[in-house]
Amino acid sequence: MIKKILVFLFFVFTINVFSQEKSIDNLSAAPNPFTSTTKITFKASKNTNVFFVVKNVLGKTIHKEVFKAKTGTNSIPFSKGDLSTGIYIYSIQNEKRIISKRFVIK
Repeated sequence: MIKKILVFLFFVFTINVFSQEKSIDNLSAAPNPFTSTTKITFKASKNTNVFFVVKNVLGKTIHKEVFKAKTGTNSIPFSKGDLSTGIYIYSIQNEKRIISKRFVIK
C-alpha cells in the first residue's frame, strides 16, 4: 500500500514539474528596429505582475519596471530616451518564466 502511495505521489510530482504551463508567451517588439519608441507586446494567461527589463549587450540593466499584466494581450510602450543606437536585450519575467529577445535602436 505504501509503495502505491509513493508511486502515485511521484507520478503527480513529475507531472507538476514537467507541465509546461506558459503563463507569459508571444513576446515581440514593433517596430523593430526603431528610432524613438517601440511597443513591447506579450500574452499572459492570468493577471500577474511582470518585470520588464532592458539590458545593453554587456548585460548592464538600463531600464527596469514592474508592469501589471492582465489576461490576454498586453503592451508596454518603450521610449529610447537618451540611449544610443545599438542592440539591446529586453525581457519579461514573472514568477514562472523569463522570455528575452532583442531590439535595435537606429
